[in-house]
Amino acid sequence: MAITYRGERFSGFNKPKRTPNHKTKSHAVLAKVGDVIKLIRFGQQGVSGAGKNPQSAKDKARRKSFKARHAKNIAKGKLSAAYWADKVKW
Repeated sequence: MAITYRGERFSGFNKPKRTPNHKTKSHAVLAKVGDVIKLIRFGQQGVSGAGKNPQSAKDKARRKSFKARHAKNIAKGKLSAAYWADKVKW
């Protein structure tokens, strides 16, 4: 079920995809909560997160700092960029 939204194809709602050709953002998702649909771009192009299971102390500290710094915005849910950055990149 491919969805075209504003000229961009998505594999479905709430399914993030990489956007390598976007000049600033690394990912995009067509978020849907109830009847609200919103295109969200997130993540800085060329920067990696710490991954789902960081091994080094440096990566663990980066992950902890990101989650602490953005906790309020992550809690806003699927219609916030921080929620998707946390889910996909961190």
